[in-house]
Amino acid sequence: MPLETAFCFDLDGTLTKQEILPLLAKEVGLAEEMSALTMATMQGVLPFQQSFRLRVRLLSEISLKRAQEIVATVPLYALTSDFIRAHSKQCFVITGNLDVWVSGLMERIACPAITAKAEIEGDCLRGVSHFIDKGEAVRKIKKDFEKVVIIGDGMNDVPMFEQGDVKIAFGGTHPPIDTLIKMADYVTYHERGLCCLLDTLL
Repeated sequence: MPLETAFCFDLDGTLTKQEILPLLAKEVGLAEEMSALTMATMQGVLPFQQSFRLRVRLLSEISLKRAQEIVATVPLYALTSDFIRAHSKQCFVITGNLDVWVSGLMERIACPAITAKAEIEGDCLRGVSHFIDKGEAVRKIKKDFEKVVIIGDGMNDVPMFEQGDVKIAFGGTHPPIDTLIKMADYVTYHERGLCCLLDTLL
């Protein structure tokens, strides 16, 4: 018998208190440029795959080891992370970010993650070998659950919202985009409010 409810979380800005790529960009002196690209992508001005390939190219001179060290220090929302660890069989992180960059964060969050795949050579990032379809990822998860709750904040979360049974737009790190707000069943800007809501949906 399928479990009752699955929870599918975006990563950047939803579980993390900072966007990951602008933080990496500080390492190569491109923080402002990366922030502009990230916001344009979140708002749907640039297609995600095109934007992400460009952002990966900008960051490719950072060694994988150094990138992992930086990303591993990104602060997480503590209450939300506690909820995920307490219900790890029901929780999933679905992110367009790269597996080799977010592996340390996922060890801290401790639930399954569906990520993009990196093309690497030694300690160097060469590109993206596989992008994910967030909507398809949710469709696969739905096969094992009666209900799927989606939590996200940006334009690339729209495919997840389209597949979800309950949609939550979360604005803890930055305001969710208008498209998600219109699609959402709930909108919250505070972590404690989000976690109280998640508890009611178990």
